[in-house]
Formats: sequence, C-alpha cells, structure tokens
Amino acid sequence: MVVRRKVAAANGDTGAADHGLHHSHKQVIGRMNRAAGQIRNIVAMIEAQRSCLDIAQQIHAVEMAINAAKKTLIKDHVDHCLEAATDGHGPGRRAAIDEFKEITKYL
Repeated sequence: MVVRRKVAAANGDTGAADHGLHHSHKQVIGRMNRAAGQIRNIVAMIEAQRSCLDIAQQIHAVEMAINAAKKTLIKDHVDHCLEAATDGHGPGRRAAIDEFKEITKYL
C-alpha cells in the first residue's frame, strides 16, 4: 500500500487516500511487530501442547494488542488526514468524508 501511495504521489495524485507516514505509524508498527512475536509464541505453545487456557489467554492478549494498534491508526487518521482534508472545499473534502464513512466500519 505504501508503494502504491508513493507511485500515486510521483504521478501527481494527491487525493484523500495519499496520507503518507504519520507519527503514530512507528508506534503501530511496533505494536504489530510485538503481536507477530506473540503469535509465533502461541504457535509454539500449541505445538508444545500447552494448556488451552494458557493459549486462549495469549490469543486474547494478541487480540487486544492488535485492537490497540487499530484504534491508534484510526484516531491518527481522523485527527490528521480527515481534519486536513476537510479544511477546504471541493472534491478532496467529499472524498475525505467518504473515506471517514468507510473507515468507521473498522471501529
């Protein structure tokens, strides 16, 4: 997706979908990398035939970590991308509102 945005930007496309890197992205990447590590540990737990309770607890922890990353990403989008796009008038404003409607289904 990042590559597609860079290509679009290089072609002069600066529409509402071209958001680039935000300050929260580093935090989201960190959370997702930790979740990926937790998932690898869960697989190892299953292979080691650990208790279902222990495995379920770890799966729940991964779900919570991913949800926190998602909320951070969406909040950043609303705070920065949507706010900037709706400051003016024209097609960018409409596209930003449509994108907001679309992203809310992931809350």
